[in-house]
Amino acid sequence: MNSIILLSVLFFCGLTLAQNNAAETEVVSETQSCFPDMCKLLQELGAIKENLKAVETRLKESENQILELKSKGATKIAFSAGTGGNVAIGPFNTDTTVIFKNVITNVGNAYNQDTGIFAAPVPGIYYFTFFYHAGGSNRVSLILMKNNQRVVAAYDHQTNHDGADNGGNAVFLQLQQGDQVYVRLGANTHVWGHNEVTTFSGVLMNTL
Repeated sequence: MNSIILLSVLFFCGLTLAQNNAAETEVVSETQSCFPDMCKLLQELGAIKENLKAVETRLKESENQILELKSKGATKIAFSAGTGGNVAIGPFNTDTTVIFKNVITNVGNAYNQDTGIFAAPVPGIYYFTFFYHAGGSNRVSLILMKNNQRVVAAYDHQTNHDGADNGGNAVFLQLQQGDQVYVRLGANTHVWGHNEVTTFSGVLMNTL
């Protein structure tokens, strides 16, 4: 009787172990069959992630280009102005800023026709010119100024035989935002005020 019971227990345990082994084998088999699909999915996800990074990079580059174009469009600066009138300007006892009050062009509104001063709105390389017409009976001294610094000038001596003088000068300047550029008439000198012959002009060439 004891032998029969022992055999029954052993049979039951063996059957249970066999079922467990079969179940584990089935799970391992299913898991192994899923691994290739999982690897493929991970590869596809990785490729999608790389593509998204590339798209984000291109979008950032496009955004920077758009901002650069907007910045360039917002910093177009150019002006030309004449003195106006049809009378002599000077001579004065002291150096005097020439006010070119008749504005021909003022893109960006950086030139002030009330003061004769151009104030740089952005850092950059600027190009300035000035021209004058004057009679020969008095000296001419025009100086282009950057803040309080003399930059370039145009001169002519007083003569008894020369009825009229014409001259001018030009310069490239590197300016910081807020730098002021203007034309100063030297003491005891003169020019002839006229929009067509006594002028002051400037233009932004490149921003920095």
